[in-house]
Amino acid sequence: MKDFGPTQDLAQRAKVFALGIIRLAAQLPKTPESRVIAQQIVRSGTSVGANYRAVCRARSRAEFVAKLGTVVEEADETVFWLEILIESGISQENRTMVLLGEAKELLAIFSASRRTAKFGKYSTGQQINKLPK
Repeated sequence: MKDFGPTQDLAQRAKVFALGIIRLAAQLPKTPESRVIAQQIVRSGTSVGANYRAVCRARSRAEFVAKLGTVVEEADETVFWLEILIESGISQENRTMVLLGEAKELLAIFSASRRTAKFGKYSTGQQINKLPK
């Protein structure tokens, strides 16, 4: 198997996450409440991967940071809907818990990436190579 590097690995991870969200939504009960949550979670959960692809094509630092901000917002919204599914008792399956853990990890990764890109420093204080403004 080819080693694609961290960017492609993260894009693939976000895609696998989106597929997991779609499968979870398909298995939710067919109640009015569950349908609303399913629509919301599919929208936000798939948006994480789709918007990350846009991040990878950013033409400037400002565009990169802005698009990454959208990814962070969508990941955070997905965490919210997964918590609602669990706390409401609609879905307390292991799969939901695993997806919640993955959503939180992705949120942490994208949030840290956004901070690094926005402020231009690694945690050690070194300057990163600047993208065009």
